[in-house]
Amino acid sequence: MRVTRAGALLAVAMATMAAAGVGEPTGAVRTRALRVERVVALVRHGVRAPIPGEVPERTRTAAPWPRWPVPPEALTPHGARALTIEGASMRRWLDSVGLLVPRRCPGAGRLTLWANTAERTIASGEALAQGVAPGCALAVGHRAPGSADPLFEPLRAGVAPFDPAAAIAAIAAYTGGVAQQADRHRALIATLDRVLGCGDPHGCTPSPPAALRPSADGRSIVFEGPIRDVSGTAQVLLLLHAEGLARRDAWPRVDAATLRRLGALHAALFDVFSRPPYMAARQAGPIARRIEADFSTPEAPAVDLLVGHDTNVTALAAILGVRLTAPGYAEGDVAPGGALVLELLRARDGARFVRATYRTQSPDELRRLARRGAVTRLTIPGCDRGPERSCPLGAFVRLLRARTAL
Repeated sequence: MRVTRAGALLAVAMATMAAAGVGEPTGAVRTRALRVERVVALVRHGVRAPIPGEVPERTRTAAPWPRWPVPPEALTPHGARALTIEGASMRRWLDSVGLLVPRRCPGAGRLTLWANTAERTIASGEALAQGVAPGCALAVGHRAPGSADPLFEPLRAGVAPFDPAAAIAAIAAYTGGVAQQADRHRALIATLDRVLGCGDPHGCTPSPPAALRPSADGRSIVFEGPIRDVSGTAQVLLLLHAEGLARRDAWPRVDAATLRRLGALHAALFDVFSRPPYMAARQAGPIARRIEADFSTPEAPAVDLLVGHDTNVTALAAILGVRLTAPGYAEGDVAPGGALVLELLRARDGARFVRATYRTQSPDELRRLARRGAVTRLTIPGCDRGPERSCPLGAFVRLLRARTAL
């Protein structure tokens, strides 16, 4: 058969497009050509009781706050069950991609689970382990309870270089100023006041003017003002809903749409503490180094589960340049038990790529102890040249190093 030069060029072009997956449905050839080699998941602890001061003592409400079944800050039994369910869901996925063997305990060094030192993170790790490796006595590693783990709390542990003046300037540049930030949220704060129902036209949470200053030890900053005060209240409302307590006593039930909107007040807190580049570089530095080691060291585990806090998740998301979005939550807010997942992928030619997803359950799903949640694909801006807009491993490592500080 005679083939013209034009025909030959067309054949080459079609072959190139086929190899690259151009024109194919998402998840077709390109997904089969990639194998998951390793996974790192950064998990926020599950549903907990409020932290002392999270709702300022001066906050007024129309009805007493519901009583929690556990001490302040502690993971609730309901929250533990939800995490075990999520762990089982994650295990099914890990089995399906070949990282673990169905119905068998993970081999030695195959799966590790490390938690921060708070009761709620250690207990969350234990609940997650029951779902990921039921009956396997999977150890949850952690430092001494209450101590500062540099992986999760680098500022408190003093391992990250920190200049409070530089931090305050960076936050001002990122937010446009904390006073202006509060002004932008006035309408939402008014919505929160209506939910709290205190009946005071001046608001239910008297707050000082918005301000930032260095902490006494110079290792962090002190944030005061309306956003600082109402962000915790918005979070407690969400936790009440997820726990199922909002339906009890005389406390008004808040619908899911209002809860999602109010979540923007909680998310605004991270625009101060973990999203500005200066803060993210320090808050996420140790976790970024851990991820790099997991993806480059031959003896690293196939699955590394890290259980920390919302600040850890938001700081890592900021480093990656992704906005956290999930059903039932305001953009930028963090789901209890939600996991920011990074997969190391290997192509048939040996090239490696990184893919990011966000595994969550909505507040309604957490309340119902639903068996399913959502997996949201996150594309890393400027680092999406691989198959399925994944990030080439070399570029991913360079991004981590360029945006973190240790």
